[in-house]
Amino acid sequence: MKKKIDIPSLVRPNIMDLKPYRSARDDFDSGILLDANENSLGAPFEDTLELNRYPMPYQEELRAKIADFREVNQENVFVGVGSDEAIDLLFRIFCEPGKDRVLITPPTYGMYKVSAAINNVTVDEVLLSEDFQLCVVETLSAVTENTKLIFLCSPNNPTGNSLNTEDILTVADRFDGILVLDEAYIDFSERASFAKDILNRNNLVILQTMSKAFGLAGIRLGVALADPQVIDFMMKVKAPYNVNKLTSKAALRGFNYINVMREKVDQIKSEREKVIHKLNLIPEIQKVYPTDANFLIFKIKDAITIYKKMAELGVVIRYRGNEPHCENCLRLTIGTPQENMRFFEALEKVLED
Repeated sequence: MKKKIDIPSLVRPNIMDLKPYRSARDDFDSGILLDANENSLGAPFEDTLELNRYPMPYQEELRAKIADFREVNQENVFVGVGSDEAIDLLFRIFCEPGKDRVLITPPTYGMYKVSAAINNVTVDEVLLSEDFQLCVVETLSAVTENTKLIFLCSPNNPTGNSLNTEDILTVADRFDGILVLDEAYIDFSERASFAKDILNRNNLVILQTMSKAFGLAGIRLGVALADPQVIDFMMKVKAPYNVNKLTSKAALRGFNYINVMREKVDQIKSEREKVIHKLNLIPEIQKVYPTDANFLIFKIKDAITIYKKMAELGVVIRYRGNEPHCENCLRLTIGTPQENMRFFEALEKVLED
């Protein structure tokens, strides 16, 4: 099934009329560059990247690498400062402050709500079911004429599980706005990415990142995959030089080591199974939830106290008990074998006290 909506009709009028800033590098990137007020003498330290020169605004080489990796086209790829930049841009492009609305499905990634508040956009919420799956009928029923974006996260943060594939596609096909599917943890899942679905559904935007499977959280490189019309608007609104040269170089280097990345993902998945097995042997743990991510949540009595005592012992996990359906739940990132051993030693000590 092909889903086609009128993308420009969803865009804010001021964005449609926007004349984007044209940077010096939009026109020329070689020659004697005396057009951008850069420091022609260079950095004060040894520099092989020409850091005195602005980066390329459109990051063609990096976008081509990502397109090849995800089996889409370069024109389908946006890169930015983490996925959070892409989230913010989608609000700024499609949501009129004080008028339009977005829909989220808690428990979910908290940045959707923060970005909505920053952009003065009302958030409607439809809870996931108790097993953290979409309530499709209720979700679609909550859509109003001013609902421009729906945010879904799969594998979901903070719960770790993947949403049902057919449920996601049903929402995409029945919603006449933009469905944003956050796949930050997709490479830890046994399920395939929805990346190629953007070729058939122009209202689908996929968010990905190099922070998780690639292990490059420190470079802050986020990715959006979408119809070329959506990507064009994101390029129009973004800051001229949003991705710096250091980030770009590290990201490109990451794609030279895809096999190593996959080996490390497999190691984490193997370690994940060991951690799940050991957690299930602890009588005080009431439930370990299924996960397709590099983390999991588990339910234990008096979770907040355990969280604090673990931190005192130098093992930092995350309390998620304030989220819907997550009462007394703690979130645990899968660490190295040594880190996981330390976690279990600390947990055993806390439970003995």
